[in-house]
Amino acid sequence: MVAEAVGGLLSGSLALVSDAGHMLTDVAALGLALLAVRFASRPADEKRTFGFRRAEVLAAQANVAALVVLTAFIGWEAVDRLRHPGDRIQLGVMAAVAAVGLLANLVVLRWLHADHSLNARSAFLHVLGDAVSSVVVLAGAAAMWFEPSWTFIDPVLSLCISLLILWGALRLSLEIADILMEAVPRHLAIDEVCGAMGGVAGVLAVHDLHVWTISSGHHALSAHVVVGEGDLGRNDAILDDVKGRLRDLFGIDHTTIQIESAGYAHLYDDVDAHGHAQEHRCAPHAAGS
Repeated sequence: MVAEAVGGLLSGSLALVSDAGHMLTDVAALGLALLAVRFASRPADEKRTFGFRRAEVLAAQANVAALVVLTAFIGWEAVDRLRHPGDRIQLGVMAAVAAVGLLANLVVLRWLHADHSLNARSAFLHVLGDAVSSVVVLAGAAAMWFEPSWTFIDPVLSLCISLLILWGALRLSLEIADILMEAVPRHLAIDEVCGAMGGVAGVLAVHDLHVWTISSGHHALSAHVVVGEGDLGRNDAILDDVKGRLRDLFGIDHTTIQIESAGYAHLYDDVDAHGHAQEHRCAPHAAGS
């Protein structure tokens, strides 16, 4: 980051300065990621029964905000440079610093690629954007060396970098929105989950089924499972089977399942207040319809 900032000022390359700004955001992103990991490892307490797992979501959200601000800054400077071209760029310095930045980013990407958590992916996106930016800057330096009059390439590259940053921020913000809205994880299909639960011997139907994400890789499920009158004495066995299927087929470990008979009338459920009539339900067996 420091090398690109100094190199950008010395060479007159806005693309290098923009990439240095991108790396500055990465420093903050990695710091927030580390802070979130430390918080997520803290145990649950009386007020935070899920612990601090969603600290990583808050950190990722702060990263998105920083990316948007950075994109606006780069875009403003690039447009100004297109309107008012500056002095000639020192292409040797520009290319050398970009090469160093590319090497550093490749090393960090190697460290991060195996971790698939939301926080690590957030950091990975930052660093991947830097690596691509370094390649683009190198290509731009080569093009301007070939044709010195193409000074417009530098601010155009800066705009490309800003679009790359914005695209990564958009994808990350959509994933954060899914978590905060407690949407079904994208890799799961609610009908398949319901069908797997309903396939357990003794289960007549499944209703009030909810699946959501607490934090990266940590999914939760709650549901009501209807069993036949003759199977009410097998509650523990049915629970073991249902939970085993959810864990083995879908990787869902945190489950809250209420077992009830087919005659249970839900007299104390407030349908209007909680919207139970609109919640997902299925009847895997004809007897549960």
